[in-house]
Amino acid sequence: MPENHPLLHWLLPTGGDGRDPGRLVRVARAAEEAGFGSLLTPVGPGCTDPWTLAPALCRRTERISFLISCRAGFASPTVLAQQADAFRRFAGGRLGLNVITGTDTDSDGRRPHGDRPTHDQRYGRTDEVMAALRDLLDGKRIDFQGAHVQVEGAQLADPAVAYKVPLYFGGASPAAEDVAVRRADVHILWSEPGEDPAAVAAQVARVRDRNPSLRLALRVPLTDRDAVDEVVQRLSGYAESGIDEFILSGSRAHLEVAPRLRELRAAA
Repeated sequence: MPENHPLLHWLLPTGGDGRDPGRLVRVARAAEEAGFGSLLTPVGPGCTDPWTLAPALCRRTERISFLISCRAGFASPTVLAQQADAFRRFAGGRLGLNVITGTDTDSDGRRPHGDRPTHDQRYGRTDEVMAALRDLLDGKRIDFQGAHVQVEGAQLADPAVAYKVPLYFGGASPAAEDVAVRRADVHILWSEPGEDPAAVAAQVARVRDRNPSLRLALRVPLTDRDAVDEVVQRLSGYAESGIDEFILSGSRAHLEVAPRLRELRAAA
């Protein structure tokens, strides 16, 4: 997509009935054909494991990238870096990481026994995970001694550093914003139904004042009542407010947003 167009991502429906392999391949190919830049693979209870799903879909597509969600604290940054490095090497790039703080639950959605970190402790842990992960993916040897992450002498073997892996991170709290401006390449914001783009513009201005190079993405869930023309106009307003990327989810019909947005921006 040309530089004057916002980058578009599509959320893969990997929970419940959406776990059908044939359906996911069709959605992935349709998103690629429509011009979406990447597919967001969610993580959590009921979702197909993204590190299994993304390589499978990568083989069935040609250009589209994968924005793989990973939960800070559920795997060490060294393991996450190894997974990401292997993927980017064999996929020729085509990878971004969506780092999630979330709550401390296991794969069944139940809280494990033991200490439960507070809200600020969870975000502190995410901050350390992202710091270590960024340096490892950039090919650095790290000695990291934080409150939550301890790594000594870690380095990827012959990392594929030619393929940059952008780190995405979302959250609306002050603690989340602090992590985003320090560690993320792209900060994900959320839109409310009918929200005025001016409200989003205020968030964009505040975050950009703290980190001018940070890109801003907006998560926009769509409903069957949302006509494609209306969605295109809404996204155009958000883009004018400073949003660089959109993460969309909805019905297959909404995949038509990408070509329509290209037409609209080309005519502007």
